Amino acid sequence: FSYRPLISFIVPTYNVSRVLLTECLDSLLNQSYDHFEICISDDHSTLEETLEVLKEYEEKYDKVHVVYRKENGMISEASNTAISIARGEFIALIDNDDTIEKSSLSYVVEALNQNKKLDMIYSDEDKIALNGKRYFPHFKPDFSPDSLLSSNYICHFTVLRKSIVDELGGFRSEYNGSQDYDMFLRFTEKTNNIYHIPKILYHWRMIEGSTSNDAGSKNYAYLA
Repeated sequence: FSYRPLISFIVPTYNVSRVLLTECLDSLLNQSYDHFEICISDDHSTLEETLEVLKEYEEKYDKVHVVYRKENGMISEASNTAISIARGEFIALIDNDDTIEKSSLSYVVEALNQNKKLDMIYSDEDKIALNGKRYFPHFKPDFSPDSLLSSNYICHFTVLRKSIVDELGGFRSEYNGSQDYDMFLRFTEKTNNIYHIPKILYHWRMIEGSTSNDAGSKNYAYLA
């Protein structure tokens, strides 16, 4: 690519198992496009194996940067902490137990090389069980403002221009659980330069207690 922007993965972590966190980070590090960094904000985890994995990867890989928060602030504050150390022109939002395809960033940068004015890029997604089997593919429309007003159909995998995220003040804690939806609604008021990659690039982990498995499992997210 003639245009090679730095993209910062934003990964808030909290008490995630070694197996799932390792799978997540390995899928990021395995990208075919190599101009990226991984910005992790650990939200004061108490699970030792979470901290062990973060320290191992931080020491082993130059692309991995970790901030260890002194107190638990929940998802919005943790995400904002990770964004505060990001140096990329764009940020890519990743949950700490999900995985992405090896080609994910390549498709994003390919789109940006065709149109450098793009501010928001999102892909299709599916869900992945603990045994690795994939279910429920979500084939999304191209940008649909009406659909977005009724639900967060965009969800994962989403890449955002960091300068606009900074202008918006990052994520808002009063919308914890639905902070991405709040961000997308505000972000799309700032720009129409939005592109949909019609490929499944993101695998959302199905675990007990997750909204990927049961939309009603987190009532606070529904209320937000």
